[in-house]
Amino acid sequence: MSRRSVVLIALSSLVVAACAHKARVQEVPAVAAEPAVAASPADSYYSPADLDRGAAIWLQETRENYAKIEKNGLRRVADQPVSTFSIDVDSGSYSNVRRMLNAGHLPPADAVRSEEFINYFDYAYAPPTRREDAFSVQVDLAPSPWAPQRHLLLVGLKGYEVPTEALPPANLVFLIDTSGSMMPADKLDLLKDAFKQLIPKLRRQDRVSIVVYAGSAGVVLPPTPGDRERVILGALNRLDAGGSTNGGAGIELAYRLAHEARIEHGINRVILATDGDFNVGISDLKTLKSYIAGQRKDGIGLTTLGFGTDNYNDELSEQLADIGNGNHAYIDSLNEANKVLGEEMSSTLFTIAHDVKVQVEFNPAQVAEYRLIGYENRMLAREDFNDDRVDAGEIGAGHDVTALYEIALVGSGGERVDPLRYGDAAPAADRASDELAFVKLRYKPAQGEASRLLSVPVTRAQIATAPSSRLLQAAAVTAFAERLRNDAEGVLDYPAIAAMARAVDLPDRYGHRAELIELIERAGRISNNGSAAAR
Repeated sequence: MSRRSVVLIALSSLVVAACAHKARVQEVPAVAAEPAVAASPADSYYSPADLDRGAAIWLQETRENYAKIEKNGLRRVADQPVSTFSIDVDSGSYSNVRRMLNAGHLPPADAVRSEEFINYFDYAYAPPTRREDAFSVQVDLAPSPWAPQRHLLLVGLKGYEVPTEALPPANLVFLIDTSGSMMPADKLDLLKDAFKQLIPKLRRQDRVSIVVYAGSAGVVLPPTPGDRERVILGALNRLDAGGSTNGGAGIELAYRLAHEARIEHGINRVILATDGDFNVGISDLKTLKSYIAGQRKDGIGLTTLGFGTDNYNDELSEQLADIGNGNHAYIDSLNEANKVLGEEMSSTLFTIAHDVKVQVEFNPAQVAEYRLIGYENRMLAREDFNDDRVDAGEIGAGHDVTALYEIALVGSGGERVDPLRYGDAAPAADRASDELAFVKLRYKPAQGEASRLLSVPVTRAQIATAPSSRLLQAAAVTAFAERLRNDAEGVLDYPAIAAMARAVDLPDRYGHRAELIELIERAGRISNNGSAAAR
């Protein structure tokens, strides 16, 4: 019998066992037993056998789901001078792709969202000096490392920082998938350990509830003060997996509990943790999005945390977070759990500005072409920018948001699109101006519905002779994402991208950039071994 047959039989046995196993959910007593000992190390969820199995059969056996991405194309400024999009602070694509690379295979192209790669990293932007300013704005402009005749324009936002002790009280509902598909250790076990990163940071004024769903949904923990750590941990430790996935019923119950425990002017949020494999209840994406949009209007946000392999539904998790005024992260290790629910707890939970939109108008006398990198599923119509009824993205406390444009200046030799034979020439006033672009930001304060406007001009005087470290880091991450998508074929290879990342001298307190370099090198080795052809 072949090794592949043995693996498939073992997998089939796991699936049968998962379906036969029933959820055991118990009501938590007033005083729970002492929680189990400290969580497992970050790398314990994936054994060498897991990695071998992933490299050998993942491409044929996976049921993972990714939304189709149609890459943003070049735009001639003379034809389309205005670019409008909603900001995005999600980072799930990067950690999900990291999981695939660590398992020994390249990702499917649609799993790679460039803006989520870029926004995974810290760019050391200076925060606003006044709390009444939701965020500061940073603009960097320099020649492109992969095409010196073209330039990269970085637009960066930094939300004001709020220490944990100054956060408003939080009403959090953990909505946890305990269906049979969550049985593997990289799902429910990792999920429990992930939430344990957040629980010690909760305070007496906070409230935590736990709702689970499998064949049916139920309340495991009613609203409980955040400082009752033993009770909350005890409820988590009692969770087990089994049954089908009635995610729709779980979402309805979680929102009902969030409304019952609602804190006026506080943080009211459902945190959905799942592999996204909804198969009963409200399972239609359109219906789910409509339901969650209604809850968003009542001030209840939704954060989604993705877990696991094989049946992971990335499209569902990412889009539900988008419509729920929240963010989406993929948890592939305890380190990532600590990043999302530990290091970045304030930005994950506390929204400081919502419906944040960016609009960039390019001067056709100075800029010939532009391309927005990423944000394909966040594009807005030009008229949406001033329409406060149009939903857009949110920024959490202290969060960075970065957007990157590739542009070609007029007469630079970097133009790639022929001009129109009968196109209108730029007005004389534009020819005299040294403005390259005009950046506008529109947002609503956390507690308001009337939008505010910020604007920043970009001039020729701002063009640097070489990329700053923050622009170089964004360029390296972008080149990596586009290489993985096969969008940058023949432009920069993996060794050149790794060298670019090594040249960045920004602080790397948590080792995220060092890990990026390792992943770039790993992707190069996998590609050289022929896995790219298998994809």
